[in-house]
Amino acid sequence: MIKHYPFNQLGKANHGWLKANFHFSFAHYYNPKRMGFGVLRVVNDDAINANTGFPAHPHNNMEIITIVRSGAIHHQDSEGNKGITHAGEVQVMSAGSGIVHSEYNRTKDPLTLYQIWIQPNKQNVTPRWDSKLFPTTYVTNTLPLLVSGYKEDKDSALFIHQEARIFGGKLKQGTKLTHKITHQAYILASKGSFELTNSGHLTVMLKGDGAEVTQTKEVTITATSNCEIVIIDAPN
Repeated sequence: MIKHYPFNQLGKANHGWLKANFHFSFAHYYNPKRMGFGVLRVVNDDAINANTGFPAHPHNNMEIITIVRSGAIHHQDSEGNKGITHAGEVQVMSAGSGIVHSEYNRTKDPLTLYQIWIQPNKQNVTPRWDSKLFPTTYVTNTLPLLVSGYKEDKDSALFIHQEARIFGGKLKQGTKLTHKITHQAYILASKGSFELTNSGHLTVMLKGDGAEVTQTKEVTITATSNCEIVIIDAPN
């Protein structure tokens, strides 16, 4: 089953320096029907102006993933971690027993990103932060694995404390592939457009859209333009 959430139906916030689009309830946006998708709690599609950002603030017991789509984000936290994550890179932070962090766009260019929160399967772990650059070339048969909580993926993906996987990559127009699903998937159209097909049902995805894919072990993706896709496969 595929349930489509068009971009214009997402929650919205415009703070001047920050324009945010909420796939699930977050901050002042509350929708009782959109409180998460299994252990996936937050997907925010953010645009952050130059020389602005999120000042230091605390988190605990959450896996926080940032996929940078354009620009660069500067990270600093109470564990002493500092780093710059550029477009094509992903950063993860296990808030665990408690961490304070700031995230800023210290460049002259706009920053766009996905902020993803996943509930962990272990509580009060030691806080940690990591980042990694992934290939930005177009793929033809498999979306790259970006984030995983499975031991067998530790050498290729960023680690989180949850039996979940996040895939992401670029497809050229006309590319068609079948993606396997372990649990249930939330699919994001980061750029361009593509079609999702399952059991004869076709859903057209445009930039900014989201879709829940449930009760199936695979979905077929057909790129109707050059596009970029993110797939979050996480337990219910």
